[in-house]
Amino acid sequence: MADLSQIKEHMEIIGADGVHIGTVDHVDGDRIKMTKADSGSHGDHHHYISGGLVAAVEGERVRLSANGDAAVLLQEEEGGEPLSDNK
Repeated sequence: MADLSQIKEHMEIIGADGVHIGTVDHVDGDRIKMTKADSGSHGDHHHYISGGLVAAVEGERVRLSANGDAAVLLQEEEGGEPLSDNK
């Protein structure tokens, strides 16, 4: 896992394949809170990415260890539970 203290507000989050995943709102403990605009059909609240998925902080980008299609599926709700279309 990369040093999460290097992650700053408004950095782009990308998958290992360079695909845009979201934008950093801020680091919340050992997770990245993403902006609401990047929450798709759940735009009324924030989604989170585990800090354990961060492979590197490269300039103004946070690169994840998972490809974009997998990283989207690994996003979490505020309480740490997986995303659900029921919310």
